Amino acid sequence: MTALTAAEVRTLGCDPDVLEAFYRAHVRDIERFVARRVSDPQVVADLTADIFVAIIGAAERYQDAGASPLAWAYGVARHVVAGHHRSAARERTAVSRHGGRAVLDPDSYTRLEERIDAERAARDLHERLTALPSGERAVLELVALDGVGLADAGAVLGISPVAARVRVHRARRKLGESPPAPSPRTQHLVPDPVEATS
Repeated sequence: MTALTAAEVRTLGCDPDVLEAFYRAHVRDIERFVARRVSDPQVVADLTADIFVAIIGAAERYQDAGASPLAWAYGVARHVVAGHHRSAARERTAVSRHGGRAVLDPDSYTRLEERIDAERAARDLHERLTALPSGERAVLELVALDGVGLADAGAVLGISPVAARVRVHRARRKLGESPPAPSPRTQHLVPDPVEATS
């Protein structure tokens, strides 16, 4: 799919063809985004659906601020996932965790379990990132975990690309002060101690 124009993004809520194309192009990106932040396959499926509902609702207000439509969708996803975490903190009972869920078929459940397992290293790193200040953590998550460019990450967070670059540098430096045992997928987040001292 070619990138949607701002005018096309604003029609997501009323043009089924544009919505289908956008969904097919980005559903796996959004699913991966959620799987890095949530470990329950059912919740990953529910939040992915909730994110697309929120995207449809927000589409008519989309403004092309230099960010790609996918970066904008990540911004919507961040809000939906954050809302989920706030709700989960308030509602810890088994009834609230299982109420209103659609039952996943075994193949979908297995596929989502595999996706969650594949994202385990990124999720472990994500947990380490919680020690960082929220601004540094947010931009590093978008850039390093979700593969969003600095300019798009800045647009998602409402900061300049320069501020995004500074926050990423600070976060990487802080992670380098007490290096984890990074997976090959997240190796680029932690500076090489030899390079850091030269």
